[in-house]
Amino acid sequence: MRIYTRSGDKGKTRIHGGERVEKDDIRIEANGTLDELNSLLGVIRAYLEPEHGWQPLLFRIQREMIVVMSHVATPSAIREQNPNRLDESIVVWCEERIDRMTEEMGESTCFILPGGDKVSAHLQLARAVARRAERRLWTLHRVDELPVLILQFVNRLSDLLFTMARYEMSRQGDPEEVWKDFLYKRRK
Repeated sequence: MRIYTRSGDKGKTRIHGGERVEKDDIRIEANGTLDELNSLLGVIRAYLEPEHGWQPLLFRIQREMIVVMSHVATPSAIREQNPNRLDESIVVWCEERIDRMTEEMGESTCFILPGGDKVSAHLQLARAVARRAERRLWTLHRVDELPVLILQFVNRLSDLLFTMARYEMSRQGDPEEVWKDFLYKRRK
């Protein structure tokens, strides 16, 4: 079977269930952004040594992202036919990792500029792509309801990637480049 089908040359693509939609349909936009995020996670893994402790963490996220993408590609009317199962524990799993890293390095009290080493900078970029994916998912959700778990997961994933970027800088001994303190934390 060839990688090219020529069926997309007229601006349409097929989604799960066989329906053909425009290539810029919100479902395709959302999935394209998730695919971009997943690819970026692959870049981050490529920067890490094979034995780095984050390899299994990022691998699990990448695999879950594929499951999420399969559900996003499936209209709600036939979603129960999707054989891929969302991991009901993934949101709590993300929160536990965020909490562990935050406990070790301390809470963020300010807006920081993305940067640091290659891993930290790419984690910040992945965070920004995750937030864009979340926006696209909410747009799709208003048109065709998504499982809430997907919306929660992508939200927590952006928080996890931010925390990982901070943690990487802390681990490397790099200071965070502060833009401003959080106003709401100054008022306390």
